[in-house]
Amino acid sequence: MQKTKKSPQTIKALERIQLKVLIKKLCADAKIPRLEHETDSGVDLFSAEDAIIKPGETRLVKTGLSISIPKGFEAQVRPKSGLALKNSITVLNTPGTIDSGYRGEIGVILINLGKNDFAVEKGKKIAQMVFQKIERPEFEETQELDKTTRGEGGFGSTGLN
Repeated sequence: MQKTKKSPQTIKALERIQLKVLIKKLCADAKIPRLEHETDSGVDLFSAEDAIIKPGETRLVKTGLSISIPKGFEAQVRPKSGLALKNSITVLNTPGTIDSGYRGEIGVILINLGKNDFAVEKGKKIAQMVFQKIERPEFEETQELDKTTRGEGGFGSTGLN
């Protein structure tokens, strides 16, 4: 059987795996998530409100959006590296999981680990969201597990160097 040569357009289309996520604006000026670059793995999430997060404070920041994720997938809310590096702002429960059955507003739990107040501005990037396929495990109880070189070593057992 002879293989058919694929055109560059076909190859490019195959490289883009499409995942259809329905999105609902809960307020008129909510910003739809978007990729900044074609090769990014996460879409940016934007604040739908103004807020001040004091040092050491945790705050749920609203996005003004709700989504419908297809069954078998999840969305993970992750920190923005620039906010973490420049302002010590991160997502507290990273990654935050949005299950496919959730239809409420997307909220981002931000924490200020810095020494200064941080102003969250409406319409500014606060986190990123990555979509992942979910594998369903089947558990089988056993009395013994297979042996590995690591064994039960964990929590820093390999050291730092």
